[in-house]
Amino acid sequence: MANLTDLPDSDSLAIAELQALFALQKEAFQRNSYPSAQRRRDDLRRLAQTVLDHRDAINEALALDFGAHPRVAGDLIEVAGVAEGMLAAASRVEKWMRPERRHTDLLQFGTGKAFVAHQPKGVIGNIVPWNFPFHLALSPLGDMLAAGNRVILKPSEYTPHSGALLARMLAKAFDQEQVAVVNGGVPLAQAFTRQRWDHLLYTGSTQVGRLVALAAAENLVPVTLELGGKSPVIFDRDSVTAGNVGHMLAIKLVKNGQMCIAPDYCLVPRADLEKFVAFARAHFEGELAGYSGGEDCTGIISQRHLQRNQRLLDEARRQGTQVIQLDAAGTLDPQTRRMPVSLVVDPPDDLAIMQEEIFGPMLVVKPYDDLDEALSTIKRGERPLALYLFSDQPAVIDRVQRETTSGGFCVNACAVQGMVHSLGFGGVGHSGTGRHHGFDGFREFSNPRGVFVRGRGGVFEVLAPPYGRKANRMAGLALSAARLKARGLWGTIFGP
Repeated sequence: MANLTDLPDSDSLAIAELQALFALQKEAFQRNSYPSAQRRRDDLRRLAQTVLDHRDAINEALALDFGAHPRVAGDLIEVAGVAEGMLAAASRVEKWMRPERRHTDLLQFGTGKAFVAHQPKGVIGNIVPWNFPFHLALSPLGDMLAAGNRVILKPSEYTPHSGALLARMLAKAFDQEQVAVVNGGVPLAQAFTRQRWDHLLYTGSTQVGRLVALAAAENLVPVTLELGGKSPVIFDRDSVTAGNVGHMLAIKLVKNGQMCIAPDYCLVPRADLEKFVAFARAHFEGELAGYSGGEDCTGIISQRHLQRNQRLLDEARRQGTQVIQLDAAGTLDPQTRRMPVSLVVDPPDDLAIMQEEIFGPMLVVKPYDDLDEALSTIKRGERPLALYLFSDQPAVIDRVQRETTSGGFCVNACAVQGMVHSLGFGGVGHSGTGRHHGFDGFREFSNPRGVFVRGRGGVFEVLAPPYGRKANRMAGLALSAARLKARGLWGTIFGP
């Protein structure tokens, strides 16, 4: 990281603010490192109310940052969805905080008790992405507060209006020694990753996630990485229906494809490829007529991202790949950065659109001849954040679930696994590590402290020197028992 004196004033001030807030929260955590269940409930309910009170301002900020943003999507995802998650956590946090008992052997440990006590980790950093600037700032914040932590958020520089609003909202609801927001560009982001957090959450691209993990590793900071990847959709035989294709397309267009769990490419039985395309065209001639110029279409976040999307399509066309513009009358609107929706049919695997996460209103469609081929295609790539299957065949559903690996798996629907508050959300491998949402988020941002309380009895004295006759006898008994258990004979001799 550059010396503060070498940076513009705005960057150096933002980094200095981060460092001061970090020290403030560290000191506050030392004073009160275990908030009560009632305090955590109050925090979560206050956060939910703050989000609801700022509904109009949130939608205005989204529209300014994206150029165009559907209000109902803001209400459903960035306002109501966030508030519902907070309130669900508030109703369960006391139960989550209870110690979890663990089994102990009576002969070895007597009446001693073992349990896991979830304690707050301390001060947590959250690097927020631009695609869901409120949801992905505030939903993890709820998990972190439920776990009893203090939090500093760093919104994306691509969403300055949302970042400024987050700072105002949270300053009204919380003291800065508990929750704070710092806004700034790349130098601040780099400084953010180098703080000695007690935990760091990053949501964004795999490429940047790798850099975040490396920076955090310098201070042995544990990280949760919510990344992305190319999430596939498998259509089984007889599942290419108007309803299934329509549902998949509708989910693809949430945030106009700028969603980490959006369908990225579809694997369709070769015999059903023309039918799939026909259903997609019909959906845009009917329910989605005029989509790319209408109020339901979200703008691409920046000119740079818009140009990247266009380059992906241009390369596919140059290579002779069929590109079908689904909203036939749609045109590119530079002012709102809205572009028509396209199908890219059976592109070569070496094209950029097949190598990179799309994150825009384009959908790849690849035909396959049998399920083995479809599964092989998925396995050749990195493990995705999500995998979707449309099938009514239990054997197919079971096989796909067993033979593939992904962060989430959804059958006969897309993205719903990311909306269920009780399901942990996260990736695997290149699509991320760790989980948040609900109880899984509470556990992610807690230290699972193993605790043993000694009771009566047990044979503790044989574990440490001096090792005498009793210790040798206990070692012999333990080895004999282990041999019987390894051979599967223990239950036969002594019962279950």
